[in-house]
Amino acid sequence: MITTDHIRAMAEYNRWQNENLYGTADALSDAARKQQRGAWFGSIHGTLNHLLWGDQTWMNRFAGTPKPKVASIPESVGMYESWDDLKRERVAFDLVVLDWAARLDPAWLAGDLGWFSGAVGHEVTRPKWLLVTHMFNHQTHHRGQVHCMLTQAGVRPGPTDLQFRPV
Repeated sequence: MITTDHIRAMAEYNRWQNENLYGTADALSDAARKQQRGAWFGSIHGTLNHLLWGDQTWMNRFAGTPKPKVASIPESVGMYESWDDLKRERVAFDLVVLDWAARLDPAWLAGDLGWFSGAVGHEVTRPKWLLVTHMFNHQTHHRGQVHCMLTQAGVRPGPTDLQFRPV
């Protein structure tokens, strides 16, 4: 099982990498960020929207934070049309994740979580520690896609290696 120290480290890594990718994407035009690039969620902007949506969805389940402003995975790519709005919401939500991680009771991780999954269309129950691991893995997966799209667009994000995370 994972520990609360691990969760805090991953929450910090999440914020650091979001700052890295959003800062790099700032060098692109809005059209370049929204250009369809063949990724699962199409564009840099769409993928970052989906990633925020996913974090908000999981944190709603974990901590009762507000649900995202759109309800489904297909809608997630257009959650925030404005780059400035998306960046503002990302920065604010990273603080929510950090605060949750800082206050997390280790006993909470030992339980199960049940929810209705729109992705599979039925109730699901899984260990909380596994779902938290999934949330951070989901972030890393989609940030990797954004990193690739940014590189293809001619801009280069900074380091992504966990061991180089500022402490």
